[in-house]
Amino acid sequence: MPRPDPELDLPDLTGRRALVTGASDGIGLRIALRLARAGADLVLPVRDARKGAAAVERIRATAPGASVSTPRVDLASLGSIAALGDASVREGAPIHLLVANAGVMTPPERRATDDGFELQLGVNHLGHVALIAHLLPLLRAGRARVVSQLSVAANQNRVQWDDLNRERSYDGARTYSSSKILLGLFALELDRRSRAQGWGVSSALAHPGVAPTSLLAARPELGRPRDTTGVRLIRFLSRRRLLVGTPETAALPALLAAVAPDAGGRFFGPGGPGHLGGAPAEQPLYGNLRSEADARRAWTVSQQLADVRFPED
Repeated sequence: MPRPDPELDLPDLTGRRALVTGASDGIGLRIALRLARAGADLVLPVRDARKGAAAVERIRATAPGASVSTPRVDLASLGSIAALGDASVREGAPIHLLVANAGVMTPPERRATDDGFELQLGVNHLGHVALIAHLLPLLRAGRARVVSQLSVAANQNRVQWDDLNRERSYDGARTYSSSKILLGLFALELDRRSRAQGWGVSSALAHPGVAPTSLLAARPELGRPRDTTGVRLIRFLSRRRLLVGTPETAALPALLAAVAPDAGGRFFGPGGPGHLGGAPAEQPLYGNLRSEADARRAWTVSQQLADVRFPED
């Protein structure tokens, strides 16, 4: 008999403004659904207006009366992110939670963003760096929690510092790992800088384990015309609640990171075997994330590439 799914009780989030990237489907949509049911006002930046409208419809079907907006943004475009940031700052509403969840995974061939960055580096990492930088005044006003969604892949491979943009060689899996390691290093440095400089923003890390989502599914626009063997196996195991999680359970670590007291600098993931599925729990940082020197390096180079600046000491 399949095991029952674990659950997580969220506190009342009425009056709290939560921004979640990549929430038009998959794990991001599950995170948004749970936050809406807890009373949060949702901001779900989307690239595809049609998918955004479908997500809003689904959220309001389970949380009638939920406040949900879907501003247009493309995380593969620094200009699009800056425009969203400028409009948000003009509006002036504090942000209390930001979940950096959106991502792309292992295109079979190197692809580039509008700004010429390798796609996974650009969307998974630099897009979120730029978003956090542009929204920092609102995050500070809301004394926000920032949750960066990593991956079990951040425990594999390494950052190739001398070829971050993968212009000399490209390997989809290694590049994906690098993008998630960079995001984790940056998130940890964000927490350290905020504590040192009194920004009032806490930054936590999470990973969803393994679950059947669109990341490994057919994506013709990314050069993947059919589902990978990996995602077919993951779906098989997930349906039987064997080893891996479901999209619903995979959302729980990020939700725990979002609401756990004093979560800054901490890392949350599934607590089951291999941290692939199971109930959410805190876990040790991956080895790739433990170097403060690497975190400082990621902090500096990420700002340079994303063309943003955080306040200095």
